[in-house]
Amino acid sequence: MSLASHLEELGRPLVEEQLGHPTVAGIARGDLPEAVFRSWLEQDYLFLHDYVRVFSRLAWQAPDEHLGDLVDLAHATFHDELDLHRSLSAGFGADLDGAKKGPACAAYTAFLLDGAASYAEGLAALYPCMWGYSTLGARLAEDPPAEPRYRRWVDTYADPGFAELTRRVAQMIDESGADPARAESLFLEGMRHEIAFWDVPI
Repeated sequence: MSLASHLEELGRPLVEEQLGHPTVAGIARGDLPEAVFRSWLEQDYLFLHDYVRVFSRLAWQAPDEHLGDLVDLAHATFHDELDLHRSLSAGFGADLDGAKKGPACAAYTAFLLDGAASYAEGLAALYPCMWGYSTLGARLAEDPPAEPRYRRWVDTYADPGFAELTRRVAQMIDESGADPARAESLFLEGMRHEIAFWDVPI
């Protein structure tokens, strides 16, 4: 089993935990209170700006064959994901420009930015976000919410293009020469941050 596949196996129970979280379950049903999703939008908007910085820092360290992959990931995050947040923000009354990081967002971004000091470790640290959202999107798309705003959110992360970006990160992990024990530790820590992120400040 490849290292990325091993990490995914470790992460599956934690994806199930996320699916049972009230925030995710509310998105799945389409009845999540708007105030909760508004807060999530604001926190994730701030998170994604640092996520772009993580990809950029890793791109500087990447072997030539994966430089373009990381530039593509930074571009897709900065344009596609942030554009989604901007377009959804008005419908939920989100104040993206005035938002401040809550404790979970601050802890997660600090963890990722620190991890990006090492190419191999940074990839393992960020994989829970890429793989986790791709997996959540696919699962939620099996029975998508009727509410169109939440349906759009699900469709974004269930998109085959997003799944392909995730597979490219998996390939980079497998080729990175990462220490398996260290990669496992960072991946599981990242998954814990993913779960904590759903407890958005209200």
